[in-house]
Amino acid sequence: MHDQRFAKDIQGHEVLTVPQAGWAGIKNGELLTRAQTQFDVFVTVDRNLAFQQNIPQFTIAVILLQAQTNRLKDLLPLLPKLLQILTTAPKGEVTHVNP
Repeated sequence: MHDQRFAKDIQGHEVLTVPQAGWAGIKNGELLTRAQTQFDVFVTVDRNLAFQQNIPQFTIAVILLQAQTNRLKDLLPLLPKLLQILTTAPKGEVTHVNP
């Protein structure tokens, strides 16, 4: 997750953006490797992630937010669905959240 404004709306969970974690500029495979050691879920808007990475090899759930754009106004409507599935998203799989 890159947008701090959206991340702060994810209430009841420990949330760090990629820059906050000090991981800006790191490629997806390395991001997932690092994230799985500290977090249960990796939330992204990167649609290529699922195709570029072998997600089942990771011990982290990946949630792909599929909004019209990556702008906050388009991501916010996905927040209720995201909050609903955060605790149940299966590890080693990509869960899609769309409008």
